[in-house]
Amino acid sequence: MTLPPTRPADTTPDGASPSINQWKTLDKDLKRIVQLEEAGQFVGRPLISIGVALVFIVVAGVAASLITGGTPNSLVIVAAAAFGAYMAINIGANDVANNMGPAVGANALTLTGALAIAAIFETAGALIAGGDVVSTISGGIVDPASVAEAGIFVWAMMAALIAAAVWLNIATAIGAPVSTTHSIVGGVMGAGIMAAGMSAVNWPVMGQIAASWVISPVLGGVFAALFLAFIKNRLLDAEDKIAAARLWVPLLIGVMAAAFATYLALKGLRKVMEVQLPAAVMIGLAIGVATVFLTRPLVRRQSEGMENRKKSLKKLFGLPLVVSAALLSFAHGANDVANAVGPLAAIVHAVSNGDTAARVAIPLWVMIIGAGGISFGLVLFGPKLIRMVGSEITKLNPMRAYCVALSAAITVIVASGLGLPVSSTHIAVGGIFGVGFYREWQAERRSRALGLIKGKPLPPDERKRRKLVRRAHFLTIGAAWVVTVPATALLSGAVFVALRTFAG
Repeated sequence: MTLPPTRPADTTPDGASPSINQWKTLDKDLKRIVQLEEAGQFVGRPLISIGVALVFIVVAGVAASLITGGTPNSLVIVAAAAFGAYMAINIGANDVANNMGPAVGANALTLTGALAIAAIFETAGALIAGGDVVSTISGGIVDPASVAEAGIFVWAMMAALIAAAVWLNIATAIGAPVSTTHSIVGGVMGAGIMAAGMSAVNWPVMGQIAASWVISPVLGGVFAALFLAFIKNRLLDAEDKIAAARLWVPLLIGVMAAAFATYLALKGLRKVMEVQLPAAVMIGLAIGVATVFLTRPLVRRQSEGMENRKKSLKKLFGLPLVVSAALLSFAHGANDVANAVGPLAAIVHAVSNGDTAARVAIPLWVMIIGAGGISFGLVLFGPKLIRMVGSEITKLNPMRAYCVALSAAITVIVASGLGLPVSSTHIAVGGIFGVGFYREWQAERRSRALGLIKGKPLPPDERKRRKLVRRAHFLTIGAAWVVTVPATALLSGAVFVALRTFAG
């Protein structure tokens, strides 16, 4: 009779020692705890962001109270400062994504690096080059004489501020980059209509703004596609790509430097001096030519030892793309922060002086609230829209993202010269769509040529699968652009009625 094999007293039925099994069990338990902690952090992170944003809003209100404590009706200023801070946070969460999204999507910048650069340059643009004076009735939408009574004017500006901020918050939540300026314009229009009637609105100006819904993205998309076509023809399809890069990349960087110098002279130097378009173009040309001569040896040195293939060329566009993102943020801070805090500055003036004015000075503390709010909003809530703009509309690389950035600067210059009202948000996003649709067109040409060679075309399902632009984002963003002005106008009108009813 054969006895079953015996096992040592210090082993389990599977042959392992109790101590080993205990460690395995402990590892499993620890892994579950880690997973629960990660899940808790994922759920709690939005709550932390909301908490920090609320603290900033409260601090803004307290600061306004301390600064204007002796002013009659100072509580109105405190409330306006809180809503102004809320507005600035939403601008940072939504509008700044258009400047940083392409650079992040092209992997020229990490998300953390993009947030840091944007926060620094947005704040610098607002405080260094931000306008001292701002139009209280944004863009001449409403006749100032129609809301000359200080009390009505204050509630109209408060309603516009609240409506624009809420709309930007909604747009960020659904992942739609919209125009800050259009949000303010819609808010002013809605409150103006409820305060003084339809005749108070400057409808020809509103018509121009409606036209910019088409003009801005189309111009941005066409310029971006043309630049990408040029790069493909002169660099990517060249037989000796390195030699072509040494010739053309310095020239392209020079064009970018000229465009941004002109753009900043027009949009970012208003606090220092008023520069007209011809002078701005001459400044841009001088800086562009100097940049070409400076970058030629740098590009030659950087391209030494590179392989003769497309992937190698992407490295040459990384640094120019980072610089362009920083400059766009500076110009945005200089130009758009003043628009954002315009209603707050108007309320402070009306409450402090008891009258209204078509244009008012922006106090430094108001500008600090705007700049600080944008930085907080960008860091706390901006990553979602940065990722969407940078990688979810179409695939970007440094060359494609460079075309988008250059298109944004040149489109603003062209529009300024023609007197066309355009939105920097619409231009940047339009540039991304332009790059994507150009790539689709190129892919379609290749597919047709391949089908002719093989004797059979691609099936419709396969052609649909190869689309390079996400149509869902195209429709969502387009709809949000069209709805922005009427939505903020309706919301602002309702808020104005509520404020007049409950506040008197």
